[in-house]
Amino acid sequence: MTELSLRALNRTLLVRQMLAERARITPFELIRHVVAVQGQEPNWPYVGLWSRLADFAPAELEQLLRERKVVRSTMIRRTVHLADAQDFRWLRPTVGPIVRSALRAAYYRDEIDGLDLDELERAGRALLAGKTMSRGDLGKLLAERFPGRLPRRLAETVEVLVPMAHGPETGEWGRWRNRYVTMGPAEEWIGAPLHPEPDPRRLILRYLAAYGPATVADMQAWAGVTRLAEVIDGMRAELRVFTDDRHAVLFDLPDAPLADPDLPAPVRFLPAFDNALLGHKDRRRMISDADRARTAKEASAGVPMYLVDGFVHGRWALDGTGVRISPWHPLDAADEAAVRAEADALLEFVAPGGRVVIDS
Repeated sequence: MTELSLRALNRTLLVRQMLAERARITPFELIRHVVAVQGQEPNWPYVGLWSRLADFAPAELEQLLRERKVVRSTMIRRTVHLADAQDFRWLRPTVGPIVRSALRAAYYRDEIDGLDLDELERAGRALLAGKTMSRGDLGKLLAERFPGRLPRRLAETVEVLVPMAHGPETGEWGRWRNRYVTMGPAEEWIGAPLHPEPDPRRLILRYLAAYGPATVADMQAWAGVTRLAEVIDGMRAELRVFTDDRHAVLFDLPDAPLADPDLPAPVRFLPAFDNALLGHKDRRRMISDADRARTAKEASAGVPMYLVDGFVHGRWALDGTGVRISPWHPLDAADEAAVRAEADALLEFVAPGGRVVIDS
C-alpha cells in the first residue's frame, strides 16, 4: 500500500474542501459536496462559504434557506448543520442513533425521567403540525401538558425525537449566537418523507469525496456513528487503500484526486466548527496535536482559526473593533503580508469599517 505523507493529506484535503483555490460553484453545490456544513451559530456557515467560494454573498445562502433547498437541523455528531434538503432525507436516519443518544445525557435525563417519550413525541408533532414555532413557545405549550418539567428541555427533547428543520430566520446572516430558534417537522418542511432505513454506504462514499483519504475512525468521528468497519469490509473492492505516516489504513474513492504535496496553499480564515477541522479523528493533516491542545477546553464553543501554508497557524476573533489575529507561531514578512491581506478581505465581509490587529 502506498504511504501518503501528512503534507500530501493536507494538500488533498485543501483541494477537496475548496480551500486551495476559491471555487466558482454555487453555495448549494458546495454544501452538497461537503455533505453538511457545520452551523451551530448562524453566521459561521457564511464565513465558511466565503472562504471557499468566489464572489459569495450572504443573500445566496439566505435564499436557499427560504426556498427550503437547504435544511438547518441537528445531524452528524449530534450538532446543527446545513444540508441539501434531499440529502437530509437519508442523512438524518443514518445518524439517528447518535442524535437520540443525547437523551441519555444528564442534561436531558434528569428532566425527562419518568416521562412517556412516545406521548411527548405525539404531543410535539400535534402542536407543530403544519407550522413552525419558536423553541420557547413550544416549550410553554408542552409544559401545560407535562407540568413540573422545564419547558425548554421539553421542547429540546421533542427536537431530538422528531427530525426538525429550523425556520429560515434562525439561520439568517447577521447573528453570532442562537438567540431565537424556530422549527417545524422536517418532513413537512421538505415536502417528502425521510428514508425509512439508514444508508451508511452512501454516507461513506459522500464523506470520502470531500474528506478522504480517511480511516474508519475518521469517518466515525465525523459522522458520530459506529460500526462503519463492517460496512467498509463489504466495500473494499470499490475503494483505494493507502497508509499514513503512522501506518493507519486509509480508504478513498478510486477516482478522487490526490494533490501534489508541493501545491502552494493560500492563507485562509476558517470559522468556528469548520468542517475541514472537524472532519477527522486524526486532525494532524490540518492542525498539530500541540496546537489542538491549546483550545481543548474551548472545543464546545468553537474557535475560529486561520491557515498558513495549509496548516493552522493561530486563531482569530471579532473583538468589537474588527478582526484580531493571535499567531501561535512566528510570521515572516511575506506570510504576515498574506495574512493581513486575507484578513482585510474577511473584514470587508464580516465587519466593514473595522480594522485588523495582529498580536505580537
